[in-house]
Amino acid sequence: MDKKGKIFVTGSAGFIGAKLVQLLLREGFSVRGLYHSRKPDWSEFMKFDSGNRLEFVPGDILSVESLRKNMQGCRYIFHLAGFAQNWARDKSIFTKINNEGMRNVFRVAREQNVEKIVWTSSIVTLGPTAPFTIADETTPRMTETYFTEYEKSKALAEKEALQWAAEDFPVVIVNPTRVFGPGPVTDGNAVTSLIDDYINGKLFLSFRFGMDVGNYVYIDDVAMGHYLAMLRGKAGERYILGGENVSLRRFYNYVEEASGVKRRGIPVFKPTALTAAQLLVLKAKLTGGLPRISPDWVKNFAVDWAYSSEKAKQKLGYSPIPLKVGIQKTCDWLQLQKEKSTPIAAYSSFLLKEGIQKISD
Repeated sequence: MDKKGKIFVTGSAGFIGAKLVQLLLREGFSVRGLYHSRKPDWSEFMKFDSGNRLEFVPGDILSVESLRKNMQGCRYIFHLAGFAQNWARDKSIFTKINNEGMRNVFRVAREQNVEKIVWTSSIVTLGPTAPFTIADETTPRMTETYFTEYEKSKALAEKEALQWAAEDFPVVIVNPTRVFGPGPVTDGNAVTSLIDDYINGKLFLSFRFGMDVGNYVYIDDVAMGHYLAMLRGKAGERYILGGENVSLRRFYNYVEEASGVKRRGIPVFKPTALTAAQLLVLKAKLTGGLPRISPDWVKNFAVDWAYSSEKAKQKLGYSPIPLKVGIQKTCDWLQLQKEKSTPIAAYSSFLLKEGIQKISD
């Protein structure tokens, strides 16, 4: 991977995208970050850009002309932009952004002879896992239906991406699991919001008495996994970027240890949670805004999602930190956020505290 080649990053203002841009700058690359509605805050990137190697450009992945204009001169692409909300008034937005948007990016990348593209999929495309089972990239999906519109759109997009790869298009697919850590608390960073709610004593629900298993991964590891996929990933291959498989009860135990705060969740069964979610969706339809949870979200969290990242470790050199360490870092950042006047100032202080380590190719 030639460091003289400019890198194009869609979704550069998002949770993973912003962290990836910072990593690429630290590694000496020039980056052109595409954003749609929320322009990234320069203060988050100034310390990483020592030579005007970063530019942010407004654009829209639904516009081929916008992509043609902004992708010019770029040799590599990270396509992270997507729509990941748990509910939307207009369900067609999932297909427009996650499917049509991906298709537009691929088409323009092919026109401009891009050397390699890393596309961000999701663990949800692989489906839930059977109890006491840890799946991987080769495990057949055990459900023919999808829990959410997001899951459906990403699964169909992934199938299409694999078809592009079969036609010699240089796309590598990465499948992050449940990502958390310091950064913008968006839909892509919902797990950090759960941690914050727990610490602040907000009501939280415990499905199946907290025995549902998920895979949780720290944000820095996911950004590094994207970078390693660009360096060493093989076109047409999928790589799960995950951390540890733990029950929700164990996850909150780690939060308790890291924060020193002990809370008690309210155990609920699926029918009760579904009814509550349906009421929240009804309220959202009547008053506007977004529901805290949706029926689809409940169905998603009522099953296990246990996955292995062994392929990424073996093929890419991926090495995620222990979950307890990641949760401790996140709790430390949340504490800094309280102490500072703004979330941005807290995030900057956290980065300075952590320090930056440059990696080699």
